[in-house]
Amino acid sequence: MEVKEKISYLEKMSKQIRRDIVQMIGPNNKGHIGGSCSMAEIISVLFFDEMNVRPVDPEWEGRDRFLFSKGHAALAQYAALAELGFFSKDEFKHLKTLGAMLQGHPETRTPGVEANTGSLGQGLSIACGMAASLKIDKKPNRIFCVMGDGEQAEGQLWEAAMSAANFSLDNLYAFIDKNRVQATGFVNDRYKTDPLDKKWEAFGWFVQEIDGHSVKEILAAVDRAKRETGRPKLIIADTIKGKGLSFAENKAAFHNGLMTEKEYTQALQELA
Repeated sequence: MEVKEKISYLEKMSKQIRRDIVQMIGPNNKGHIGGSCSMAEIISVLFFDEMNVRPVDPEWEGRDRFLFSKGHAALAQYAALAELGFFSKDEFKHLKTLGAMLQGHPETRTPGVEANTGSLGQGLSIACGMAASLKIDKKPNRIFCVMGDGEQAEGQLWEAAMSAANFSLDNLYAFIDKNRVQATGFVNDRYKTDPLDKKWEAFGWFVQEIDGHSVKEILAAVDRAKRETGRPKLIIADTIKGKGLSFAENKAAFHNGLMTEKEYTQALQELA
């Protein structure tokens, strides 16, 4: 696939992921719209281009692993997994219902989900353990872990960051979804964590900062990260909370928000 064709395809899948998120939640139901929609391009690049996975064999030994440390954004991963054929889209109808495969945060009952996550700050620790295990066994598999920017206030995350650098986990690729809005408002009004790039560099990581809605920039950043050896890699993705839904963009109310019938219809029209 040529570069232009690849970018066009991944942009199309990003839009499809957002449509799936909207349809999963539906009208008059609460769901994590904002932080799921801000991740669509990154999820598209990872699941439809970069990662080695087998939908017919979710536990294939050679697979790359994906962890949503910001587990409340699981809807974006569910959308990608369903589009790839890990499970039927019929499961969308049962989202967050008792006993359903798809819950509000990732659980290993879902094919393609590697760990129960969502207690913020813990996903990177799990990723470090997986990455270290693969390095010890001399396996080429990679670990991809996505964190939120509000999550950067968690102390355990920084212990994991030091550990990853200490053990030279260059098979670990982390992303920060820097959408600047958390559950109760703007991140910098709650707990200032900037400058994130300098902090992570000081902790021994290879760091890049990009436009998280540019498929072209995401692809280039991952390619650069693959050429970096001897240390873990971080991509800080500047994104917009609720991207693609005009009524939800940059609004804390849609961190875990409810769409009215009118907003639901509008969302599908905007994503057509």
